[in-house]
Amino acid sequence: MKEALEERFQRNFAEFGELGASVSVWKDGNEIVSLHHGWKDPRREQAWAADTLVPVWSATKGPAAIAFLLALEGAGLSPHDPVETVWPELLAARGGGLSFAQLLSHQAGLPALSGENRPHVLSHAEVVAALERQPPWWTPGEGHGYHPRTIGYLLDEVVRRVAGMSLGRFWNTRLAETLGLDLWIGDLPARVLDRLATMVPPKVQRPTEEELPFYRELGRADSLALAAFASPSGMRGLGEINRLEYLQAGLPAFGGVATARALAKFYQILARDGELDGVQVLPTRAVRLAATPQVSGKDRTLLLETSFTGGFKTDPLDRAGRKTRSLFGPSLKAFGQPGAGGSHAFADPESGLSFAYVMNQMETGILPNRKSLDLVELVYA
Repeated sequence: MKEALEERFQRNFAEFGELGASVSVWKDGNEIVSLHHGWKDPRREQAWAADTLVPVWSATKGPAAIAFLLALEGAGLSPHDPVETVWPELLAARGGGLSFAQLLSHQAGLPALSGENRPHVLSHAEVVAALERQPPWWTPGEGHGYHPRTIGYLLDEVVRRVAGMSLGRFWNTRLAETLGLDLWIGDLPARVLDRLATMVPPKVQRPTEEELPFYRELGRADSLALAAFASPSGMRGLGEINRLEYLQAGLPAFGGVATARALAKFYQILARDGELDGVQVLPTRAVRLAATPQVSGKDRTLLLETSFTGGFKTDPLDRAGRKTRSLFGPSLKAFGQPGAGGSHAFADPESGLSFAYVMNQMETGILPNRKSLDLVELVYA
């Protein structure tokens, strides 16, 4: 398998314009494939290594979700408790109709902030206050829509209230450090900065047919799609993710940096019900909520069918229980979270596999592209 994967991986550079990338595949507690190639920078002066760190955009949401669930567990709270119990100031949570599980699965009705209520992405306290007063775009729990940026602040504020620290710090100190994961959500130490790759924005716009309705809406000034990806304000250009003030800020929705090995190892723990090297390192209840679908159907933000677990995505199913899209392999139990531009990672509890692909040449799309999906198909073939 490794030889076939390496051949396909090299095709990403020869045919698909990849700049630098790594892929890692784990099974039964061990890394069975580790490949890396290319360059960390667009000038092609710094070689990409196995330990190269790269911004992974929304692939940050998976580790953030687990940190959130562990913070709840530590505070003696259930994922099905109402958000109002710890955050009564949040307008969308008043009345107890919004649970932590619904918050995790993009049902809060807060994918965007109104134009006059949109502080800068680095102004944490102002963004929290804006979320507190924002009327939800739909009744919480009665529909779902991807919260590309705001979900990070929603989860972070709950963690701050129940654990006394930011979600990024909770992840870095309570999870990443303990589990030996080269995956940071803010507070990057100086010793790792020279391992950071530069993220390069897409060269051309090539959305798939399935993504076209979203991109059409993105062109409308009054659309929810545009508002969601502009809330909070700031970071209008994709290249801005390379600025240290964003990477150091601990933005749980899109500000993490990781190696492919770290992401795949993280998902390997989830694929094994929280176990690593014979030790239960994550509580079973948290892992099972992460694996359990919470909502499925037409996504009000992305304008396509999506399905969310407790903090992760899974492939949507038709009425006969068959996948209508296959981002996470053939298993109905697989779940994960891709990142903007092409990073991709998931766990498959059924086969015991986990997979991660990270790169620095972004491609257009709200779904993973062929650079990672061809590798996923080959792993299962």
